[in-house]
Amino acid sequence: MWSRLLSFVVLAFCLMAAHLPASATIWDSVPDEQLKALELSRDATPKELFDSLSKRYRAELTKGKHAKFWEPIPMDMYLAPTLFYKAPDLDMQVTREQCASCHESVTHGWVASWEKSVHANLDKIRALPADDVRAYKKDIITEVEANLHSQGLLEQGAQLKDVGCADCHLGIGAKAGNHKDLHLPDRTVCGSCHLRQFAEAESERDTLTWPQKQWDKGHPSHTVDYMANVETATWAALQQREVAASCTMCHTNQTKCDNCHTRHEFSTVEARKPEACATCHNGVDHNEFEQFMLSKHGTKYQTRGDSWDWNARLADQNTKGGFTGPTCQGCHFEFNGQFTHNTVRKVRWGFLPFQNIADNLDDPWFQDRKTAWIGTCSQCHSPRFAETYLTMMDNGIKEGTKLVEETRKVVQKLYDDKLLVGQKTNRPALPAPEQDEPGGFFSLFFAQKNQTTLVDRTFAEMWEQHVARYMKGLEHVNPGGWTYSHGWSDLIKDQAIINEQDTLLREKAQLEQRVQKLEGKAGASAKLSSLDNRKPQNLLVSLGADPLYAGGTLAFLGGGLLLGGLAGRRRNRRGDTGDTPQ
Repeated sequence: MWSRLLSFVVLAFCLMAAHLPASATIWDSVPDEQLKALELSRDATPKELFDSLSKRYRAELTKGKHAKFWEPIPMDMYLAPTLFYKAPDLDMQVTREQCASCHESVTHGWVASWEKSVHANLDKIRALPADDVRAYKKDIITEVEANLHSQGLLEQGAQLKDVGCADCHLGIGAKAGNHKDLHLPDRTVCGSCHLRQFAEAESERDTLTWPQKQWDKGHPSHTVDYMANVETATWAALQQREVAASCTMCHTNQTKCDNCHTRHEFSTVEARKPEACATCHNGVDHNEFEQFMLSKHGTKYQTRGDSWDWNARLADQNTKGGFTGPTCQGCHFEFNGQFTHNTVRKVRWGFLPFQNIADNLDDPWFQDRKTAWIGTCSQCHSPRFAETYLTMMDNGIKEGTKLVEETRKVVQKLYDDKLLVGQKTNRPALPAPEQDEPGGFFSLFFAQKNQTTLVDRTFAEMWEQHVARYMKGLEHVNPGGWTYSHGWSDLIKDQAIINEQDTLLREKAQLEQRVQKLEGKAGASAKLSSLDNRKPQNLLVSLGADPLYAGGTLAFLGGGLLLGGLAGRRRNRRGDTGDTPQ
């Protein structure tokens, strides 16, 4: 009897619990550090998480500390829409349905991309069989709907049919609106639906805290890349704002999501391929893409990647996707077996190698991150191989850093001794807020008179470009990238140029000093030999006397000599020997 009663009570409790609202729990992929920074508990609601994230996001996205030195150009409204976007001046009411039909004739590419997207037909995803590698997206749709329910943007129990133009450009769920009220989506708009991914990405600023303050908190990362851009003095001082805009075009991961997920298709397949990273991660300082493509990893991708199933999510790439080699995303999105939008949980060297990183690699902070990298590499390699290579990589980067720091001392001494070409005559002040320094970043962009010398330019390339490329070659396992094609060979070239300039500039300075001394002696002899003996006052002039008073001075001296002679004769007559009395 009691057992039957107990069973009834348990059943009744379960039925009641099924009708109670579920207790919200923030995903475990959202780091504790972020929740602490936002003063949220793990059981916060999606609305509470979104409100805290978006509030902080908008507060910290500004023109930066150099704001008074630069003004946006029209292109900036597309690069930082939160700050600068202005809708077209079209005062007309539009309905949700009119957007796509109208833009088919105006901007057909937008519509064609959207029609290929998951957003255009969510029921198509819901209809996928369970064994389809894309079936995981069903859970994402459910997750998105729960986020919107919590925020009051979707009625409880309602499902999304699609995500259309109005949802992103007017407001989620908008049925109609005025065209002049359109906005360009930023991270918060995407984050309204994709809250987990928004939180993961934003957590980069919370999980990257350098123990010896080698970099500012959260730097370098995608989440603060716009602020890192506008708060660079050289960027703010550039008079050529079109050149500055090219920097900004890569530093926009903080401001929007379409650097990786190209609008309006927002294809995950595209975002998972290394080429998605190539637009920004290429060139002389961010050349990760080239280093990867020329490595054995890149060779594997280029020769076998067409047989991999890119529809499989990153967590399933090696099992369901059939991947047999790593990609940028497969390595950098992974942390301790979990794949998230925080790409800096394993960062150890940052964007550039610094001496105060090289000196502190034994710190537990760096060691923990090395262990995490060993775990990543061990997906394909043995842990011993991974540890051996990572140690070699560190030692190699240390050597490159040492070369840069040795050369920095030479450049700094030339600057301190004022021996750089034009430093005493025509090295004009830099436009504010940039300040002069030897081999500064400005050397890559400013060249008025001798504002930038061969030494400045060479050293700027050495510390900002060549050692970065050298480090990236080591990190991405491209031998030519760190040894001969670029890397060490370029660093040695830089050092050779600067050491030679140091020798030449110092020899020139010594020669100038000798010439000045010789000219001084020769000048004095020449002045003496050119004097007219009949005019003794010329001697005084040569010795620095004012020509106007030279004659009087000579007469005064002559009178003094006459008086001195008379006094001497008087002493001799008295027999005065000049000895001091005893």
